[in-house]
Order: sequence, then structure tokens, then C-alpha cells
Amino acid sequence: MRRLWPLSSDTLSLSGGSRALWDRSPPLSVFLRQASQALFTGGDDRSAPPMAGADGAEAAIRRALAEKQAAVDSQAEAVREAKSRFGISHAEVDAAVETLKVLKVEHGAVARQLQSALNGGGNGARGREEFRQTVVNTLERRMFYTPSFKIYGGVAGLYDYGPNGCAIKNNVLSFWRQHFVLEENMLEVDCPCVTPEVVLQASGHVEKFTDLMVKDEKTGACHRADHLLKDFCKEKLEKGVTLSPEKAAELRHVIAVLDDLSAQELGAKIKEYGITAPDTKNPLSDPYPFNLMFQTSIGPAGHCPGYMRPETAQGIFVNFKDLYYYNGNRLPFAAAQIGQAFRNEISPRQGLLRVREFTLAEIEHFVDPEDKSHAKFSEVSELEFLMFPKEDQLTGKSAKKIILGKAVSEGTVNNETLGYFIGRVYLFLTQLGINKDRLRFRQHLPNEMAHYAADCWDAEIECSFGWIECVGIADRSAYDLRAHTEKSGVHLVAHEKFPEPREVEKLVVVPSKKELGLAFKGNQKMVVQALEAMSEAEALEMKAGLESKGEVEFQVCTLGKAVTLKKSMVSISREKKKEHQREFTPSVIEPSFGIGRIIYCLYEHSFYTRPSKVDNELLNVFGFSALVAPKKCTVLPLVKTDAFDRVAKAISRDLTKAGISNIIDITGTSIGKRYARTDEIGVPFAITVDSTTSVTIRERDSRQQIRVDAAEAALVVKELADGQSTWADVMWRYPTHTTPIADDE
Repeated sequence: MRRLWPLSSDTLSLSGGSRALWDRSPPLSVFLRQASQALFTGGDDRSAPPMAGADGAEAAIRRALAEKQAAVDSQAEAVREAKSRFGISHAEVDAAVETLKVLKVEHGAVARQLQSALNGGGNGARGREEFRQTVVNTLERRMFYTPSFKIYGGVAGLYDYGPNGCAIKNNVLSFWRQHFVLEENMLEVDCPCVTPEVVLQASGHVEKFTDLMVKDEKTGACHRADHLLKDFCKEKLEKGVTLSPEKAAELRHVIAVLDDLSAQELGAKIKEYGITAPDTKNPLSDPYPFNLMFQTSIGPAGHCPGYMRPETAQGIFVNFKDLYYYNGNRLPFAAAQIGQAFRNEISPRQGLLRVREFTLAEIEHFVDPEDKSHAKFSEVSELEFLMFPKEDQLTGKSAKKIILGKAVSEGTVNNETLGYFIGRVYLFLTQLGINKDRLRFRQHLPNEMAHYAADCWDAEIECSFGWIECVGIADRSAYDLRAHTEKSGVHLVAHEKFPEPREVEKLVVVPSKKELGLAFKGNQKMVVQALEAMSEAEALEMKAGLESKGEVEFQVCTLGKAVTLKKSMVSISREKKKEHQREFTPSVIEPSFGIGRIIYCLYEHSFYTRPSKVDNELLNVFGFSALVAPKKCTVLPLVKTDAFDRVAKAISRDLTKAGISNIIDITGTSIGKRYARTDEIGVPFAITVDSTTSVTIRERDSRQQIRVDAAEAALVVKELADGQSTWADVMWRYPTHTTPIADDE
């Protein structure tokens, strides 16, 4: 007969001699608290193998839940068996039932703890969504940005920047120019958005700039395949309290390797998990590649296909030869460009974070591949900030603070120039107002990095959507210039002059222009350029073919076809010669900034609420620095009188002459409501005219005020806005104006 054991203080035993299923040392509450703390503080939902870091903490709770569920099931079976048998006392049955009740209570406690952990405690998915909605509602209501073509129903992935949004964007771009273009003496260019197809063929965009797409088989609606799979896995992990540790590990593994999945593998996973169209629940097609570029035709005849550029970098690369000459044929140098880029996203979402037209600010820093040191690296080498090297990602660790100089010296960051720009990007973002504790630099994993790249890091900013890539800093080696050299036939190279000539053995290619002219007539020039652009390996292969066969097939990219070359058309030989300079293709270090993404993260990092004294209402505040605020100052007459209005308008004129953007609010509403209105768009300073001779200046976040002469007000605000003085400085210099905070503020 099966024995039924009541719950003891140390272990839970079941009938049939089962050993302890739940060890109460340490106590359940201590174990769960430790696990959930690890989950909240060590979490990273990408690139970490399952069962590591926060995932391991979650897995521990899931294992506890699975064990508790097994205990409940076993005890329930034992109770059912006891009730169906004779000879067992009521006391034993009651004790077994009580044990089952206690087990169910503990199972519920573990399940609730897991659900809380999955939701991130009080800052979980629901809290993040509520916060995001508050921010977005404020942004749209105060016209920072708004969906484009709204009166016609709008178009997904397209947004208009309103007056406040334009002002902030202009301030961010102005600071970007100051911080990078002026500081580094960069060469700024402005190239067309419409790009001929041949340029993007050379860069690889025509062939490879794709995402995998699936279609709703009944409605034809399109969805990005990897997003559907990622959303499915995340939803299961967030809501699937009953998931086994093994299943949770599997879903996390799928998210980690998502970028590596082929179309076939992605399609197989979608079918395995039964994923359907989000809105209709209809079946989906197999995934297939979709090119994200907007195609167009240049000119009415349609003979010149083109695309709206997906990035601004190609305009810099094709201008390298002229820029190098403009710079006195000297390396290193950097070129920069700010402009619009276009990507025909399959299913745009996440507001400003994934759109079809957006502003990029890109830098191409050209450097000798044999010397990637940087003269100014020492200026940033002592910076310490969150970095997430690939080794830590692969072993399930979290981002940690690393001194930049140490990261470079130990080889974590490939070279000084790359490290220098990582440091400069950190300073740029934090000076804008990005929270340094919610900013990290994540190194690309091997499956993310292009084969030609030496090293790549992303500046990722945490917001309500998670960690968002906002800046990419990549050492792209010499790939781009070589690709355009090969396609165009124009040598995009640099030279290093030697102090003394050097004797070297070189492979010399000498096209016979006469023979080529007779054979190819008007195409002779393109064939000659292609021959001169050959690499040494290609030239040796051609030489062997000509000597063995007398002719070879030669691909001329600019013609878009192969031509037949005979031995008489080209001479290839090795010669010893003295060289006065070395010719090489420069490497490129490329920081690329998604301006819209940076601005959106700045909105979230700057937003907070504070209580009003009226109706327990919460007042919205954007805590922008004066550097990026849409207006630097508001001028407010305390009450509406002609005398105060004249003083307010005079101060506003003085601010404008001093280059300080400002607004004047002479409406009749209370001063508290006007303060709240100006705080909601992030204006850092307010001048209140309560006298014709002196005024108060209010600082937004502290709500402290000082009193100054009316004639000095504009100069004091200019000092503050330009960063020449801090609020603490002027508080020390001028008398504090002590007045109770307005009742409705």
C-alpha cells in the first residue's frame, strides 16, 4: 500500500519512498529573491547562450517551478489513489490533502515570482509600455513629431518633425558638426540622394541589401520573417510561466542565432512553432529575400536605373580621389556627410526607431592600413564606460565598465583610431543628455560582422524598446575603395613617399592600346582601366592563361560582360625598379549615426513627471540640456499689463539679438500653468517679469529663481545657455528669489 506523508519542516516527501523534491535550505523566498535580482540586474536578451547570466537565473526559477509542478502532480495522484482505496484512515487522507494544498500554494508563489521576473518587476513590459505611451502622447500633442500624411490615414514608417522636433534635430546636428567636423577638421560633402545602380552594384547593396519576407497567403500582407519569429519567442518567454527550462533555453537560443538562420531554416522554425500572420492568423508563405532599396529611373528614357540611397557613405567613397587631392594628398583625413537615407522597410514599427526615410550623419576616416594609431587617442584613453566585448556575450556575461585605453592595449578594440572614435561617440552622446548608465558599446559577434571588417562596435542606448543600436563604429578595412576601384576602373589609392628610393620587384601590366583599340574601338578605355585595376593574383592568372592558351576571357565590370584578350593585347612581366613611393588602398574607420534613433532615446532619457498641487495631477517635463532644448528661454509677464508686456518684449528682443531662441507668453493664464506649459517642451529657463526694473530667472528642474536687473536678464541667460556659467554659479552671484511654487504648477 502507498504511504502518504504530510509536509515536514525540512523536506517534502511523497509516497513510494520518493526523496526530497524541494529542499528548503535556503528558504524559498531567499532563493527566489536572489534569482530574480540576478534576472533584473544581469539581463540581456541577445547574443548570450541559454542558461547563462540572467537567463541562468530565470532557468533556475523555471526548474524550481517544474519540480514544484511535479511534486503537485505526484501528490495529487497519491491523493486520488488514497481516496479510491480501503484501509487508509481519514487522518492520513486529510494530511495528504493538506500537503497538496501547501504544495499548490508554493507552486503559485514560484509562478508569480517567475511572472514578476519576466515582466521586469515594476518596470516590466506593461510599465515600459505605459511610460512609452505617455512620452509619445506628449511628443505628438506638443508637435515634436507626427505621422506623415495623417489626414489621409498616414503611411507606416514616415513621420514629420514639428516645430519642437525640428529645433531639437537642428541642435543635435549643429552639435554633431561642432563635435566632429570642426574638432577633427573633417571635409564635409553633400551628395545626391538618387544614386545610379552601378554605384550600388559595386558596394554590394543591389545583391545583398535584403531582409527575408513572408506574405499572408490570403491577404498578401507582408511581414519581416525574423521579426515574427523573434516576437513569438519573446512573447512566449515573457508570458510562458509554464515553459520548461529546456523550452525557454531553446527559445533564447533561437533569438541568439536569428541573424544566422537561412531562409529555409527561418521558414522551418515558423512552421514548427505554428506562427501565423499577426492580424489575420492566416498561414504564411515561405520566407524569400526582399531588397530594401527604393528603385527609380534617372531620366525619362528609363535607360539609367537608380535607387534612393540606403546610406550616405557611397557618395564619400566615389569622391575619394578628389578629396585626397583636396587634402594635399595626405593621410589620415576624414570626410563627413549629413543627409537623408531611404530603406523600404517591410513592416516599419517602433515609431522613430524604424522608418523608411531618416537622417544619417556618417564619417569616413581614411587611414594607412599599416598605421592605425591616432595622434589624439590620449585625450580619450582614460574614459571608462560600459563595454560589451564579444567574449562576454558568448560566455553569457553582462556589459561591464572598461577603461578605453586598456581595451585598446589588450586588443579588445582593434586599433587606436577605432578606439578614438568610440571615445568621441561616448562624449557626444553623454553631452547631448543620454544617460551614461543606459549606454553601452557592444562588439559585433562573428556572425554579425562582414568578412572584410577588422572590428565593429555599436553604441546601443537602452529605452522602453530595449537596447537600440544608434551608432555603428566599424573598421571596414579597404573593402569599399577596392570595390569601387574594381567596378569603375579608377584607382582609388593613396601614396606614401619614401625618404630614399627603394628597389623592388613588381608585376607590370602594359596594355597595348593599339591592339585594344582595333579590337574594342569605343570600349578600349574601359578595358584598359580594368586591366590596370587588376590585383597581382589576377594578373598572374591572366599571364599563365595567355602563355598556355594564347587568349583568356576577362570580365570588364564597367561593360557588364567578359571580353576575349589575346596575347598581343597585353604584356605582363616582372621587373625590378626603383620606387620613390608606396601605393596602397586606405582603410576606412566609419562612425555612422542614426539621428532619429538618438533623438528618440534622448526624449525618453529626458522625460519625467512631477506632482501638481491641483487634482493630484502629474506634470510632464522634458529635462533637455540647453544644448539641445527647442527653446532656451521663455519670457513671461507675471500679470497682463502694458508695462510688463513692454519689458517682456524688450527682453525677448535682447535674447534674439544674443542668438538665444526664446518664446514670449503673454496669455492671461496663471503663471503656474505657463511654467508647466514651458516645462513640457523642455525649455530650461524662464524669465518672469514682475517689475519694470528687475525680473526673476527660473531654472526648470530645481524650480529655483534668482532676481536680476531687467537689462541684465538676456546676458545671464546667454551665459547659462552657452555653458559659460552653471546655475550654481549664478545662484552664488545673484540674490535668490524666494517665492512659493505656483499653486497650479
